[in-house]
Parts: sequence; structure tokens; C-alpha cells
Amino acid sequence: MSKNIMRTPEEKEKLVLEMINNGYGFHTMSKKHDISKSVLSKWYYSYKEKGIEGLKSNTGKHKSLSTGLHLKKPKNKIEELELELMKKDIEIARLKKGYMVKGVGAEKEFVTTFDKNTK
Repeated sequence: MSKNIMRTPEEKEKLVLEMINNGYGFHTMSKKHDISKSVLSKWYYSYKEKGIEGLKSNTGKHKSLSTGLHLKKPKNKIEELELELMKKDIEIARLKKGYMVKGVGAEKEFVTTFDKNTK
């Protein structure tokens, strides 16, 4: 089996349509194109459910809940309080791990809160 070949959504769609139009199973397509059956299965069901959009890779594109907290503008009082709570939760988690953040952007610096010599 070939390994870690990134295919475009169009290439994936072409393979899925070949499988559908010719009535090939996962095993046949797997042997023919040297692709894992599980990968073909994932593409097939993603294509059936969402079309070509389902075949787009999401690798490295997931956003965390805290992405851009300092840029987000709350629309109402509830959102403002939720944003403040999220910032406090992040600060508490950092303190538990033993560091604080000083500065913002390129000037951001992570400072440990524990002394190196704990004796």
C-alpha cells in the first residue's frame, strides 16, 4: 500500500465515482489503485453524505474554542460573561501547569511560576 499520499478532493471524487459507476467493491478498488480499503470506505461514505465537500481534508484546520479570544467582540452581556469565564479558565489551567503568559502577539513570553530550586 502506498503511504501518506495527499490527494485532492477531485482525485478522491474520481476514485469514488469509478467505484460507484463500475460497481467495484472496496477490495477491488484497493487492489487496483493501491489504496487502503478503510481509506476508500471513509471517502465513499463522506462523499455519499456531503458530496465533494466531504472529501476535503481538515488536517491542521481545526480551531480551538479559544482561538482569537482577544479579537472576539461579545454581542451581548451573556457572550461577554462567557468570554470572560473562558479566559479565566485558561488562566487557571496555565497556573496549574506552572506558567503564566506575559505580553501579547510577537512579544508573548511564557514564564514559569515555580522556583527551580524547590528544596
